[in-house]
Amino acid sequence: MTKKTKAARPQAPKLPKGEAEQVRIRREIGHDFALRDDAFGRKRLRSGTLEARRVYEVSNDGHTSTGSVVRVRNVDPLVGITSLSRQQREAGLRYREHFQCSQQADIKPMRWAERVNAGRAHAAATRALGHWDVAAIVQKVVCLEQPVKTVAEQDGEGRDVVTKLLKVGLDLLAVHYGIMMGRVG
Repeated sequence: MTKKTKAARPQAPKLPKGEAEQVRIRREIGHDFALRDDAFGRKRLRSGTLEARRVYEVSNDGHTSTGSVVRVRNVDPLVGITSLSRQQREAGLRYREHFQCSQQADIKPMRWAERVNAGRAHAAATRALGHWDVAAIVQKVVCLEQPVKTVAEQDGEGRDVVTKLLKVGLDLLAVHYGIMMGRVG
């Protein structure tokens, strides 16, 4: 007795936690502009976009058809990483503010002197980071507001490595801004 065997089809990888729910919610409320089809024909979030980073929360146990309320949340990495100290958050926010002020050409009315001063402050703070690896991670997470997970995937590093370099960079910024004292020795 011979059994016919089917050719093994490649198995679709598991979706990241919560992505399937986010896709379902977006489809139900008509916000499918941030979705794409993957190689297996599934709807997925477009990775690396601001829209994909938004988190849709649904009241009434997640049933949009019963008149529940949908809230959109943007998770700021400086807030979402709970292990950051107050000084690290403050330094990150100041660094982000200098970056945003220096990059706002024609968006927000601002005197050129203010924009140039912000650019100089941002450049000086970037130099205080000391190493290009640390500076690159701090800029991606703090200035561009990319999640640690995304930065880790892009750089081919583990999340713990990226988080550690981010914390080192934020500590260096806190010392640079005078928020905390540097260690001697």
